[in-house]
Amino acid sequence: MARFLRPLFRGTTYTRWLHLWVPMLFESVWLFIDMSKPWVPALVLIPVGLIPAVRHGEGVQAQLLLVPGQGDSGISTVPSATWRDRLRTVLWLEVRMALGAAAMGVTVWGPLLAFDLFGAAFGRVPYDNPFLDITQPHWAYAFLALVPLIALYGLVVGLGELVTAIARRLLGPSAAERLATLEERTEQLLERNRIAGELHDSIGHALTVAVVQAGAARAAGDPEFTDRALGAIEDTGRAALEDLERVLGILREADRPVSSRPTLTEADRLLESARASGAKVDAELSGPLESVPGPVSREGYRILQESLTNVLRHAGGVPVQVRVAVADGSLGLEVRNPLTAEIPGPGRGSGLRGIRERAALLGGRARTGPDRGDWQVRVELPLR
Repeated sequence: MARFLRPLFRGTTYTRWLHLWVPMLFESVWLFIDMSKPWVPALVLIPVGLIPAVRHGEGVQAQLLLVPGQGDSGISTVPSATWRDRLRTVLWLEVRMALGAAAMGVTVWGPLLAFDLFGAAFGRVPYDNPFLDITQPHWAYAFLALVPLIALYGLVVGLGELVTAIARRLLGPSAAERLATLEERTEQLLERNRIAGELHDSIGHALTVAVVQAGAARAAGDPEFTDRALGAIEDTGRAALEDLERVLGILREADRPVSSRPTLTEADRLLESARASGAKVDAELSGPLESVPGPVSREGYRILQESLTNVLRHAGGVPVQVRVAVADGSLGLEVRNPLTAEIPGPGRGSGLRGIRERAALLGGRARTGPDRGDWQVRVELPLR
């Protein structure tokens, strides 16, 4: 019984009932003008539904009254973009008018029938009621008086559910709108993955440098070396804070351009950071790095950063060969270091996966692994 009466205590039941009554306001005005042609408003709705903005208005109204408070309502608020959308809007207006007429009839005649049946139970003969033909009052009509009220309740709830289902069908997103929503969602997921990669690369590099520098300073026991190590930790920490602030800015401002991200023209900062951490870096940069397209240069910087981070994390202060060359329409990047016993440290291989993913995203190739006694990271990225 409680479940049966639950819709009585839901606000949605009454907002849907109001939604069904709205078109009847126009119908009622027309009936005052010409009661002999009640079908005229339904005829007028045909050209009205062809107006693109009408679909937007109907969608907003349906969201507010049929599914209030639902995030994923399944009802679009975009104006009609195709003739299919316009025809669906016309059909929706006609169906809404028909269901509104049914709701109005039930709402008006349900209470009147119950009132006349109660009157007949107490000796009053109903007057001018086309649905009742009672000439002899009887007390048993009191039990029948509940039937119109129950029917009214059931039809109000049922028509509300029906009009909501039809609204999702006729005012729901078109195939083009669903595709646009899917593309937007995909872009959001890609952006989240990119930001996660940004944090992994920049913060991971800074922490690795700081750990290596602190360990070397403690082992050296040389005040001068300790001062240099602390200076390197400070510089790396400042750079990491700048990267962190930039990434957080991207999170706060979805439309912020990515042009502020570091590129290969700033590779010297990475090389000096690695040298300050104890690595013996032999770097060779050739070709017009400044002419490399922004996306390629930014991803190349991150690949170089992750490669140097892996060297410091797993091999320590070893000789490192870095080759960056721009030639023949491609960017070549190679980082080599001697294979040594692995130095314990954090990491689950996500850095190498990130390198391969970045290269594949730009249509390039990445090779990572042992090569003639060295560990090699070799990446080739097309400039177009």
